[in-house]
Amino acid sequence: MNKPEKKENREENDRSLNFIEQIVEADIRNKKNEGRVHTRFPPEPNGYLHIGHAKSICLNFGLAEKYNGLCNLRFDDTNPITESVEYVDSIKEDVRWLGFDWGERLYFASDYFEKFYEFAVRLIEKGKAYVCDLSSPQIAEERGTPTRPGKKSPYRSRTVEENLSLFRRMREGEFGNGEKVLRAKIDMASPNMHLRDPVMYRIIHAEHHRTGNKWCIYPTYDFAHGQSDSIEKITHSICTLEFEVHRPLYEWFISELEIFPSRQIEFARLELNYTIMSKRKLMQLVNEGYVKGWDDPRMPTISGLRRRGYTPEAIRNFAVRVGVAKRDNIIDVALLEHSIREDLNKRSPRVMAVINPVRLVITNYPEGKSEELEAPVNPENPDAGKRQLTFSRELFIERDDFMEDPPKKFFRLTPGREVRLKYAYIIKCEDVIKDISGEITEIRCTYDPETRSGTPGSTRKVKSTIHWVSAKHAKPAEIRLFDRLFSNENPDEAEEEKDFKSNINPDSLKIVDGYVEPELFTLNVLDRFQFERLGYFCVDNSSTPDRPVFNRTVTLRDAWAKIKNR
Repeated sequence: MNKPEKKENREENDRSLNFIEQIVEADIRNKKNEGRVHTRFPPEPNGYLHIGHAKSICLNFGLAEKYNGLCNLRFDDTNPITESVEYVDSIKEDVRWLGFDWGERLYFASDYFEKFYEFAVRLIEKGKAYVCDLSSPQIAEERGTPTRPGKKSPYRSRTVEENLSLFRRMREGEFGNGEKVLRAKIDMASPNMHLRDPVMYRIIHAEHHRTGNKWCIYPTYDFAHGQSDSIEKITHSICTLEFEVHRPLYEWFISELEIFPSRQIEFARLELNYTIMSKRKLMQLVNEGYVKGWDDPRMPTISGLRRRGYTPEAIRNFAVRVGVAKRDNIIDVALLEHSIREDLNKRSPRVMAVINPVRLVITNYPEGKSEELEAPVNPENPDAGKRQLTFSRELFIERDDFMEDPPKKFFRLTPGREVRLKYAYIIKCEDVIKDISGEITEIRCTYDPETRSGTPGSTRKVKSTIHWVSAKHAKPAEIRLFDRLFSNENPDEAEEEKDFKSNINPDSLKIVDGYVEPELFTLNVLDRFQFERLGYFCVDNSSTPDRPVFNRTVTLRDAWAKIKNR
């Protein structure tokens, strides 16, 4: 027989749990719902998921995993005008990519349309619902304000028989859009506005992505959501904090219908600075051409982060770091960027690339000669092994790594100065060639053959090391330098008569032509790596065998921290 858990041990354990885990563990101890844990992730298929949804996915599926429970994937598809199969498919792909599996538990609110109709009829028969002819603006006007009670609809006193007949005729398509709605009969003086006879059904003559034209009346989210949870016997209905004021309505429907009492628990949604989380506003960015689709790597969508090179592990670790809170707060997007740097640093092979090239010629290196140099695949992982670099007389280096007239603290290549070429030799700048406009076209250097990396002479020290690629062997590539989409920490802050789009960062995307190691031409879409000294990159899905395209996932350091602290 198991000994009862000591109170002090339980209290210590509770302090290490977030408040939702504390609720779940208390329910398990008390054998509520036979000790079952059954959650669900219930997106509306009216757009692509974003990083905020990723937190909810990790929370719901994570609770089920931790407590040996189940988690459903359910689409709350109650609005045929805004929903589509495209969004359904993208959401399923995102959940799978994050590493979660709903098994056979894929559901749609539209699966329950007939049951919802029966629930509505039951409420009408109990005198708890009625058909109302007021328009949406009239309903909003007569609902009152938080300090002023609402007015009862003139149609509130219809008989049960009349309401049943009208509701049946609504279903049969006798009325046009907006002519009638079905409302719950609760309390027009309630301090909670959501209890002032909320709309349960509205007429929408539109084709649904799953049910076609079978229905022309559709339940509202507030009516369908809780009943879907109940039908699926969800034990813990995890919602974001804006649904806290909806909970009394959620519970009213369950109580009046006398159905399984799912429990709604609210947590603070994820908010990031420099980021927009509104699906409506993200759709604006897509539809108005500010970005190139929902999976544009500048978007906070899961598909955009995936295309940019983020890993599911980094996003899951970020969700754990952010934690579960009861009150809204804004998280610094630098924490998300730190999570991907930390993950990619451990796993990414290192490669050489030059994204702003200038030619460098080593005048005392034999013409026609080339040699193989050795470099680590990943210095953070000794087991990753070594790779070969081809070195030759003519190289490309970063134009930014050379200055003809440098400031005092510039330690890279300048006339008369020595630097080390990474994994190669120490070189010294001897001359500079310019074109007619004064642009530097070639840097001429000499090298010290006794300083090859890995040999005894390589111990000679210089102040700086720069990267390079062999001009003869490197391949041209398109490099996309992505940055934060918004330059304002709070993108919703806008000057008078402007909106959030006025805060778009004009430098959020720069496309440059660079040169990369030839081995990068054999990589697959989304393969990730570090361009040494430049950042983490991945292969974009627009790449072709002849011209690869590389997306910058994140820089090696948080450049924005310097900007914010100026």
